[in-house]
Amino acid sequence: MSEIEHHLTRALRKSSGRILASLIKSFGDFDKAEDALQDAAAEALRVWPTNGIPHNPAAWLHTAAKRRAIDKIRKDTRHHAKETQQILIDLEATKEDMSETDYDIPDERLRLMFTCCHPALSNEAQLALTLRTLGGLTVREIARAFLSSETAMLQRITRAKKKIRDAGIPYEVPGIEQLAGRRVAVQKTIYLIFNESYSAFEGQTLTRDDLAKEAIRLAALLFRLDPCPETGGLLCLMQFTHARRAARTDNDGQMVSLEHQDRSLWDHKTIKQTNALLVEQIKLGQFGPYQFQAAISGLHCQAQSWGATDWQQIAALYQALTAFDPSPVVQLNAAMAQANMGEVQTALARLQTLEDELKGYQPFFAARAELHLMRGDKTSALTDLDRAIDLTKNLIERRFLLDKRENVAICKSDTEN
Repeated sequence: MSEIEHHLTRALRKSSGRILASLIKSFGDFDKAEDALQDAAAEALRVWPTNGIPHNPAAWLHTAAKRRAIDKIRKDTRHHAKETQQILIDLEATKEDMSETDYDIPDERLRLMFTCCHPALSNEAQLALTLRTLGGLTVREIARAFLSSETAMLQRITRAKKKIRDAGIPYEVPGIEQLAGRRVAVQKTIYLIFNESYSAFEGQTLTRDDLAKEAIRLAALLFRLDPCPETGGLLCLMQFTHARRAARTDNDGQMVSLEHQDRSLWDHKTIKQTNALLVEQIKLGQFGPYQFQAAISGLHCQAQSWGATDWQQIAALYQALTAFDPSPVVQLNAAMAQANMGEVQTALARLQTLEDELKGYQPFFAARAELHLMRGDKTSALTDLDRAIDLTKNLIERRFLLDKRENVAICKSDTEN
């Protein structure tokens, strides 16, 4: 990748959600906004090698995209001249110029999130569309988050855009009386954006720090707007997890499991502040799944070592969590907590019931391999590690699993000899 491509990719990863939100607000159309941003990116590849990388690449892309969208509207005879003229007036009012790239892009992301999460759309469509526009995730990444196919996910996103356009769904943050009905979808979307940041599906890094920070920023904004305990729990969950990010890889960029992380590298100031916020939310007595997950993450953060982790309390919290969310992924994590309490055989039996639902989910096979190793069954562990490796696209995660497989194979060979 050239230096120009590197800077362009970084700008898009960091700012595509903010740029798209502003463009959608200006033009009222998802497809126009996405096409305009793609055109601006192509223009950057043509112009930047000659003119140099701008001081503010995101602002440059925003301006270029707006101008490209207006050019297309001018050529489109289906649009009324009055509409075109008003857009031109609005653009002129911002006094944006290609040589002036220090302005701040209008932040319309929360408004866009509520538009995407309008109750007229299905829950799946709400989440998929928001992840695509605000999270900047590819259709493949979104399909993985939903354990779905790319084709089905693309169709879902296309239908959602059409529904917003045809139904005239407003581009606005709802009033207080409407917030409760929209809150759950927005919370779930923010959480999926954060989860994707810690999966980095096809990248060469383990995390996407830009996505993680964006999800935390959106959660904090939502919490200020609507300070309910579950939004606070979601914010705490993400902050606890992000506070451990520095220890997830070693100096060579290799993945380090939670068990072996250097806990002195964790952000203990954030952990302390987050714990205080979580206690405030729990005291309100309005429990929900994000608060339980945050409490689990908080116990990991407060443990001085892997061996000192309060697995009994974590298992109890997972049991409470399953009452709200009995999904196979939650069941998987609950089983692993059981195994770390010493109930390995029970945990393994629990995992066996989840295989059909999680047959394309890499963490399932990595987790089951771990349980086989706890039982001393290296042959079964190798089989599951092979499957986990096949399902892994992230290079660092793949290298971690390959190293683990090699170590297990060596130990198996030594035992047999």
